[in-house]
Amino acid sequence: MSTRAWTWVHKWSSLVCTLFMLLLCLTGLPLIFHEEIEHLSGVVEAPPMSEGTPNASLDRIAQAALERRPGEVIRYMFWEQDEHPDITYVSMARSVDAPPEENNAVIVDSRTARVLDEPKTNEGFMYVMLKLHVDMFAGLPGMLFLGFMGLLMVVAIVSGVVLYHPFMRRLKFGALRTQRSARIKWLDWHNLLGIVTVVWLCIVGLTGTINTLNRIILGIWQMDQMAEMTAPYKGLPPVTRPAHLEASIRAAREAVPDMEVRLVAFPGTMFSSPHHYTFFLRGGTPVTSRLLKPALVDAGTGRLTDSRDMPWYVKTLFLSQPLHFGDYGGLPLKLLWALLDLFAIAVLGSGLYLWLRKPKGATAPDPASDDLADAGPVPAHALRHGGASEVTS
Repeated sequence: MSTRAWTWVHKWSSLVCTLFMLLLCLTGLPLIFHEEIEHLSGVVEAPPMSEGTPNASLDRIAQAALERRPGEVIRYMFWEQDEHPDITYVSMARSVDAPPEENNAVIVDSRTARVLDEPKTNEGFMYVMLKLHVDMFAGLPGMLFLGFMGLLMVVAIVSGVVLYHPFMRRLKFGALRTQRSARIKWLDWHNLLGIVTVVWLCIVGLTGTINTLNRIILGIWQMDQMAEMTAPYKGLPPVTRPAHLEASIRAAREAVPDMEVRLVAFPGTMFSSPHHYTFFLRGGTPVTSRLLKPALVDAGTGRLTDSRDMPWYVKTLFLSQPLHFGDYGGLPLKLLWALLDLFAIAVLGSGLYLWLRKPKGATAPDPASDDLADAGPVPAHALRHGGASEVTS
């Protein structure tokens, strides 16, 4: 491709996605520190107890949640062992097949089975930031649209790198021409910040795009592996008297003794079947802690029926999430992700400024010219993104 063609690609891919990438950068910044923000905002904590205090049975915990919200059913239980090891989160709704948005949360002390809180899940600052970042309050269409914007961002980055080489032939790498016009200065900062963060921008952009396919990927898994695992129960009546939850989770742990249970999907929910509890377990290494392995337990007998590793496309989704959010290395990595996010905002803002301030009648750039800034929109480097995207959660 000619320089003129690359300039056209960079120009339009940048212009189309810039505002949306700015939105993702700005909303992603607080999401990087969502744990710290929630802690400062007074999120409930389990009271201190002597080390080694045993946990209550899951049946007691489930009963406590049901008594707190009579007339509702439990859809999921999950744990955050790294952040809140003594808390069980219970997700409830009017029915197991209620829409995901109809979620009521109950937080229970795992040791005493005492209800600690019933937080609102669809309001507050962090909820708004998350929804804007994930789907702009537009559901699946919004997620897919942002995924497409992420792909355009990657195109803008690649085309920007291609343009950067001829642009810098007569300048030193990272040169800042402080004695030139304001537009030249903006261009140099745009180029410098863009080329320094190019790898991070590509990683965050590609993993963010993968994360927007979350529902589609999990839907494929349900129709593929999950359907195969539950096929022997097809056509049977749903379980009306489920087995004890504690006995069921014990069966899952015995089948996969080197992993810990992260989430329980109750019978009839999206990630289970009308006949099973589905226990999702994770490993203890940096990689396996990001992957989940399902173990299906017959909800009528409490016996394990199947357990398999997730297929490659689900593993790809799970492994992309920590790379996108930067939450696999503790606070130091979060600070680095935040700094790179701020650089991305600067790249985006400077690119937008260069386009708005382009000279009238500007034509395609001459790659050998030091004054490339005067020839076109966002003419020199990569744009974009930062921050985070849940799944999600």
